[in-house]
Amino acid sequence: MALKRMDNIGIVVDDLGETIDFFLELGLELEGRATIEGEWSGRVTGLGDQHVEVAMMRTPDGHGRLELSRFLTPPAVADHRNAPVNALGYLRVMFAVDDIDDTLERLRKRGAQLVGEVVQYKDVYRLCYIRGPEGLLIGLAQELS
Repeated sequence: MALKRMDNIGIVVDDLGETIDFFLELGLELEGRATIEGEWSGRVTGLGDQHVEVAMMRTPDGHGRLELSRFLTPPAVADHRNAPVNALGYLRVMFAVDDIDDTLERLRKRGAQLVGEVVQYKDVYRLCYIRGPEGLLIGLAQELS
């Protein structure tokens, strides 16, 4: 059987509400919010008895999703949010936007900080990295046409 799709990317956060608001401002839609707990869910993650608040965010085209999780039990054990772009492992998510300047202006009001600068790659893209809520690394790409 062939792979169907990538279902979602998971991000663990401390402040679920602030992170939801940030991604709503970016243009994602809140698909749903739930509390996941109990022995069955711990069997999936290997964490045992867990209690997690989860929010599923969907891109406007309906094809991409972010699963935002806030672990109440057990608490988060590692923090990779300040890792540089060349750190090993999963690091960032990139979004295609219509207008990178407008997007940056809106997200700065929610605390986003530009990591380097907005650069242009040939006549194809304008690109940048930002630090969003809780230091999350997020890439923005504006296709030029």
